[in-house]
Amino acid sequence: MLHIVFQQEDINTLSKSFELDESLRDEIILIKDDFAVGPLKDIYSSEGIAERKQWWLNVLSGGDYSNIFEETDDIKTVNELKEKLKNNEEEKVWIWIAPNQHDVSGYYWLIGQLKEFEGKVYVLSLNNLPFINDKGNIFYPENLFQIPPREFLKAKKLARPVTTSEFEIDPDEWARICNDNKGVRISEGGKKLALADYDFYDGELKKYITSDWQKASKIIQQFLSKAKDTTSHAYLLWRLKTMIAQDLYDVQGKVENIKDFEMKQKSA
Repeated sequence: MLHIVFQQEDINTLSKSFELDESLRDEIILIKDDFAVGPLKDIYSSEGIAERKQWWLNVLSGGDYSNIFEETDDIKTVNELKEKLKNNEEEKVWIWIAPNQHDVSGYYWLIGQLKEFEGKVYVLSLNNLPFINDKGNIFYPENLFQIPPREFLKAKKLARPVTTSEFEIDPDEWARICNDNKGVRISEGGKKLALADYDFYDGELKKYITSDWQKASKIIQQFLSKAKDTTSHAYLLWRLKTMIAQDLYDVQGKVENIKDFEMKQKSA
């Protein structure tokens, strides 16, 4: 079986589980783009793909993450996956989905492209499922990489085929989301996504900008550790830079990398 995940950290965790269960061992395929943010209009057309790539290049320019999108070609990755499924009648694919907007958005983007392989495509949804952490306590992970490797022995029992109904309904739901073309998708549990504007995280992010100078990295880390809804470091860095460009805060240092500049509330 081929495993599909949507975050780089998931690869390391899933790989470690292979050491405990050889039946799981196979290739892990990463869908790199974060479809929970950014433009989605005509997402499968060459124009839509180019627009989205340009948006990411603008978001990431002049910062720590400026080169992470250069090697991203998820359409090529999916085409290679489809070739493997065509050339091997016994091959199956497992799509791992944790209850976060990143995984769910990636699933929606992917699933319509695999419709011709119905019966060979399985999903493992971890929504609202308890696991045991390293301290022996029950917890409900929001990300695949938070699950201890030994717990994947239990998780693999969740694999089920994607149904005919899902192959019909889920691409329609994704088309609706794409046509709304909002900038942010937020997980509301299961496969339900709420839509919001690009500045959705700004209000919460502003709570951690105080009257004292703080590095952007510290502001972002506080946000990620305390906020209910979170997103990537790269997106949050872009939002801070956007607020600085709007002259909402005092800033010192070079506004590029996450540790290069400091921010604080405007002086009276």
